[in-house]
Amino acid sequence: MKKLLPTALTAALVFTFTIISTAQTSQTETLRDIGEAPSAERVEKDIRKLVSFGTRHTLSDTTSDSRGIGAARRWIKAEFERISEECGGCLEVFYVGDVVEGERRIPDPVNVVNVIAIQRGTTDPNRFVMMSGDIDSRVSDPLDGTSDSPGANDNASGVAGVLESARVLSNYDFNGSIIYAALSGEEQGLFGGKILADYAKEQGWRIKGVLNNDMIGNITGINRITDNTTARVFSEGTRYVETEREARIRRFTGGEVDSPSRNLARYVNKMADLYIRNLDMMMIYRLDRFGRGGHHRPFNEAGFPGVRIMETNEHYHRQHQDLRTENGIKYGDVLEGVDFEFAAKLTGLNAVVMASMSWAPNPPVGVEISGAVQPSTTLSWKPLDEAQNPQLAGYKVYWRLTTSPTWEKSVFVPADQTEHTLENIVIDNYFFGVASVSKDGFESPVVFPGPAGSFGE
Repeated sequence: MKKLLPTALTAALVFTFTIISTAQTSQTETLRDIGEAPSAERVEKDIRKLVSFGTRHTLSDTTSDSRGIGAARRWIKAEFERISEECGGCLEVFYVGDVVEGERRIPDPVNVVNVIAIQRGTTDPNRFVMMSGDIDSRVSDPLDGTSDSPGANDNASGVAGVLESARVLSNYDFNGSIIYAALSGEEQGLFGGKILADYAKEQGWRIKGVLNNDMIGNITGINRITDNTTARVFSEGTRYVETEREARIRRFTGGEVDSPSRNLARYVNKMADLYIRNLDMMMIYRLDRFGRGGHHRPFNEAGFPGVRIMETNEHYHRQHQDLRTENGIKYGDVLEGVDFEFAAKLTGLNAVVMASMSWAPNPPVGVEISGAVQPSTTLSWKPLDEAQNPQLAGYKVYWRLTTSPTWEKSVFVPADQTEHTLENIVIDNYFFGVASVSKDGFESPVVFPGPAGSFGE
């Protein structure tokens, strides 16, 4: 016989689902508006300005007002300050830097300086999601700080995306905080990212997602494919900071493809499907491209979830090349290689992800699972801090086939519950996770049980 819920409980659940369904309609409209708000014209203007500095090499001039990385970072800071002025001072704008020396690509002392803008959340200001792009550029010789190095796509496109996201999202208030970061020293060894990751740990920032945007403007690859409808998101499969004990646990309980970074990538993919027109994300199950690196890596190494978002089809003649023509082939990262509409589209994706995560409650903490040799599976988690998460409506328990790349099924659980049993769902046959849900329908990334999938407190 089918079990029936008590009448009062049934009525309460129906009322809750009605409220959430209505809120989700508004949420969908808001996120679609945010996704379409970035302007290709403004992105183009920013990229052209960054290219105009001639070179932004980490070892380039820092005193000139018109050339070199010093002029570029001062312009970026001034642009953040202008955006902040327009939103009534909603951004905290500052530099975070340190002196680097004795490295293969930085032999002499150099001040590596990042430009940071923070939009503080209203209820959970110490929880962050971050979008980053790299200021610096380079040519064939990684130590050449004087030759022209436009860096139009690599990575003026990413920095322009960060600035445009700040313009769009500064029109809204969020529960969590957003970091807009223009990082330096990437081409010389990911130094700016390491400096900021260390600073974040010193400050006790609870970073739940780093969106590293490195080359988001090229649509024609060296493979002769032109495509403005796809992009890639790279993510580590297991946490870099995993301990030996945690690795042993993972070996028997799973989690090889469910690190917080990997579930952040799934979140990016889901946001693209729902809110960005004509964009299909390729989830690449790899930290980065083969043998190469990006500025999300130092954050992964510091224990923060982070992914790389970028174009699908790279053109290697336009990366790390002296400006020249050889055998009829043009080399160099110039403006002609950037599709500004595509860069604006990927900027919209970043803005949607950050808005959704910042409006959502904190990802669930202390997620555990049980059900070995049982017909049913039970998920449990700790209650979220009510002061930090007044928007919490409840949780969603997710599950998927172990061979599926994305979460397939879910059930809603009210906020006053911290445990749910999936009747006759056998633990051995699926992967499981839990997301938190706001009263307006915004969801956090899914958290896989145990240390393998934890986003932290």
